[in-house]
Order: sequence, then C-alpha cells, then structure tokens
Amino acid sequence: MPIEGRSRETADARIRLGMVGGGEGAFIGAVHRIAARLDDHYVLVAGALSSTPDKARRSGQALGLAPDRIYDDFETMAKTEAKRPDGIEAVAIVTPNDTHAPAAKAFLKAGMHVICDKPLTVNLKEALSLEKAVKQSGRIFALTHNYTGYPMVRHARAMVKAGELGELRLVQAEYPQDWLTEKIEDTGQKQAVWRNDPKRAGAGGCLGDIGTHAFHLASFVTGLQLDSLSADLTSFVKGRKLDDNVHIMMRFKGGAKGMLWASQVAPGNENNLKLRVYGTKGGLEWWQEHPNQLIWSPLNKAPQILSRGSPSANAAAARVTRVPPGHPEGYLEGFASIYTEVAAAIRAARAKKKLDPAVTFPTVDDGVRGIAFIEAAVKSSAKDGKWVKL
Repeated sequence: MPIEGRSRETADARIRLGMVGGGEGAFIGAVHRIAARLDDHYVLVAGALSSTPDKARRSGQALGLAPDRIYDDFETMAKTEAKRPDGIEAVAIVTPNDTHAPAAKAFLKAGMHVICDKPLTVNLKEALSLEKAVKQSGRIFALTHNYTGYPMVRHARAMVKAGELGELRLVQAEYPQDWLTEKIEDTGQKQAVWRNDPKRAGAGGCLGDIGTHAFHLASFVTGLQLDSLSADLTSFVKGRKLDDNVHIMMRFKGGAKGMLWASQVAPGNENNLKLRVYGTKGGLEWWQEHPNQLIWSPLNKAPQILSRGSPSANAAAARVTRVPPGHPEGYLEGFASIYTEVAAAIRAARAKKKLDPAVTFPTVDDGVRGIAFIEAAVKSSAKDGKWVKL
C-alpha cells in the first residue's frame, strides 16, 4: 500500500463513513479520521460526535459535514442513515467504553459495518451479546488494536506461523506509561476522568486501557490461546477507583508461559510497549517506540536487526508498508492499516467476492477474548493472585 499522492478510488467508490464520538477535545477521534483518510478508501459524511448536542453540532460543522448529517445521538443517526440512498456503509465508534455495545448494536441492526475502538465493552456479558449481534447481522466488525497494523509486527507473526522460532516457550509483554502518576482525574483532565470511572471504563483501568493492547499483541503475534492467569492489580494513587499497575503471569494452551506488566504510574515511560517471544529455535523482540525494527536472535547465531521496508522484511510486512526504509512509520499508519484491511473486506462484501486470506484485522472474537482476560485478571487479583482459567 505505497503512498501515491493521489486518490486510487473515485469518489463514488470510497466507503461512506460515519463516526460516533470523537468531537472537539477528543484525541482518538482525530486519530481515526486521519487513519481513515490516509490510504484514501473512506469519506466521512455523517456523525454523532458528542453526547452534548451543541458540541456535536460544532464538531460536525468544523469537519465540514452537511447540516442534515450532524446528529444529536447515535440512535437517530443509525435510523436516518439507513433510510438514505447515500447513507453510511460503515461507522467508527470512538466513544468511552460504556457506549461501544449500544452504539454498535444500533448500527449493526441498521445494516452498517462497524469499526470500534478497544476494549470491546465494559463486561463479558455485554461482549458476548455484541458478538451474537455481529454474527446475526452478517456485517463486518473490526476492533482497532492498532499495533497489529505495524509492518514488523506482521513480520513477527509470519515468522512464528512459519515455525522459524520453533516451539514457543516464553512470551513477555510490557506496556508502561507515566501519565497517571498523579491523580490528574481530579483536575478534570478529560481522558483521565472517564478512564478512572468504573461505570464508563469497566472493571479495568490500566488493565483495560493498555493491558488489553499488550495481551492482544502477544496473542496476535504468537497465535497462542490463554489457558489461565494469576494477576496482581494495584491502585497506587490514593483514592483512585481503578487499577493503575498490573502484573500478570500467564499459562498458554500447549505449555508456553508468559508474563505481562502494564502500568500508567511508571515515570520515564511514555508509550513503552514491548513484546519478546522465545522458542526452541530463536527469539524475537519488538519495541513500539522503535517500531520499524525487529530483533531476531536465531539460536547459536548473532542477533539480527530486521528493518521495515528493507530486503530483510517479509511479504507480510511489505503489504502494510507505505514509505521507503529510513522514514518513520508508526502509530497513525498502524491505525490506517486496520482501516485499509477493513476497506478490503467491505469491498469484497460489496462485490460478493471471496476475501483475500492475507487481509487481517482484529474482530469481535478478539474483543471477547480481551474482555474475558480483563474479568479473569480482576477475579484473580481479588483472590490474592489465585490462578483463574479462561
């Protein structure tokens, strides 16, 4: 998917996209809009961009949406767009977690495909209900675990799948940040407020926000299924309602073992997501803050640095690479890769054609596993780290 500097699609062929949430002051909404535009497959035509009508209206006007396609709520948007001959084909849901399920169900019922921010829902019961709705609808549902869109993550996954690491033994995932080291939710900081509210975020704080990213990355690259876990969740900041630090030991089906650390109270860490995978034939290490390189350590040989865009990158990496080697490609492009993969799936559905098996993106099933992971970790921690099966 190289950048060509021009549209590869006519205006009519672009996928008509709507958005729920993501209005003024919302960081992740802008990220999704940039990602949707980057490869020129979508055009944003409608939105219910805030739960506050005035803010929704201002946000829609700022984005240039037609006045009659700026909605006060997602229910009205889903019903109205479904009746239009030029109605949206897909919707991006970028709200706090408690709105994911009701919004997704409304658009699935209206016949639209759904692209939803993570985690899937606030609890497992709700996740399973949404999964059922997705299956019954026959529509495409994607969950934006954006790190799975990085080229060298795709490279690592292909290496594991090809058996280059041998039998997997160890998986180490970590995701420390420092932005919640102080109780900034008390200052009204928007992103901190809802993430530390159990009614809006669900049972996991740091666990749900970034721990699920680390867990999904480990699962995506290794293909392993989690069997059981032992967790220690902590709220270090006094008065905080949800966890801000997570330690989890994991046992995978087949015998591999793993550990996961996620924290939002680790000074000096900005977005320090890392994954290490070790097998009988070698090991891999990937670091999100240096995303264009993958360290490959074959047993009894010198470690190698594999680089995105170079001859060392495999086909799985190449198909989500846009720019030549040496140029940074990361966070926004990772989101864009998911949007582009979903576009391929939507176009295949439009044409009633079989989807290219190389197309890969997280689905509602991944989301259900993520919520099951959260609930098992919360349950384990409440019982002093007792092992809990999934």
